[in-house]
Amino acid sequence: MDVEAVTKYSKLHAKPLGFFLQYGTAGFRCKAGNLNHVMFRMGLLAVLRSKKTKSTIGVMVTASHNPEEDNGVKLIDPSGEMLAPTWEDHATFLANAEEPQLHCVLTEICQKEAVDLQNKAFVVIGRDTRPSSKELSQSAIDGISVLGGQYQDYGLVTTPQLHYMVRCHNTQGSYGTPTVEGYYQKLSKAFLELTMQAASQKDGHRGLKIDCANGIGALKLKEMEPYLSESLAIDLANDGREGKLNHMCGADFVKVHQKPPVGLQMNPGERCCSLDGDADRIVYYYVDTACHFHLLDGDKIATLISTFLKELLMK
Repeated sequence: MDVEAVTKYSKLHAKPLGFFLQYGTAGFRCKAGNLNHVMFRMGLLAVLRSKKTKSTIGVMVTASHNPEEDNGVKLIDPSGEMLAPTWEDHATFLANAEEPQLHCVLTEICQKEAVDLQNKAFVVIGRDTRPSSKELSQSAIDGISVLGGQYQDYGLVTTPQLHYMVRCHNTQGSYGTPTVEGYYQKLSKAFLELTMQAASQKDGHRGLKIDCANGIGALKLKEMEPYLSESLAIDLANDGREGKLNHMCGADFVKVHQKPPVGLQMNPGERCCSLDGDADRIVYYYVDTACHFHLLDGDKIATLISTFLKELLMK
């Protein structure tokens, strides 16, 4: 480990004295202006995790359904899953170390986890559409580079897309091609095969209105639409051309307030859904003929999917 280089770069991403953050299920999240040092250090940690597992690790810059002024970061483990709990503790420890202790903390993590610093490291990184995300991504890249890690910057992607990329890299392509196009091809193929015999394919109900929360989901759905052929007609609302990210729209807003998002016009019987800011959460809903709002949350969606699969198996 090049202590001098780490110290030099860390000063460019200096931690505010006494500032504390806890790594949780959603990673780190707070006001974007307080995250420069955190991003740099998560770049460092991603390299150590990659060297430890001898696998590709992901770094996603996003704060999901939080307000546009916030941002965050979460690491993705080799199979595309969340970071291992013991390494969540390392993330918290590293992010909160004061500048003079940074090298000691890195050394302690390496010793506890028996990290062989001679191993190669490869990290993939992605970000959402927040104004702060590009600069914060660069801070993470600085952390990756200073420890000698290699990286691939996927730029603007959804969180599920980056999880997919990590898994593809670590399965040598057997899970799929680690590109955005590979992601679209895999998901659209599965969707078309699954819905081929669905009743909705025969009754003309192929439309879906999608509230994109003024986030990354809009960009990626526009790219994916051609892959869906004529099986699904999508109508995008809150696509980022107007309005702020997650402001009075998005999955969390709809779930909490139990009402449609601003910017999406609903008619009785129309199928509608909302994504969150990084497109890793979805809720469905509709209004009936009396204009009463009905939300289909995760439990209800799971029940509907189970019923659909049962019907297919009974045919």
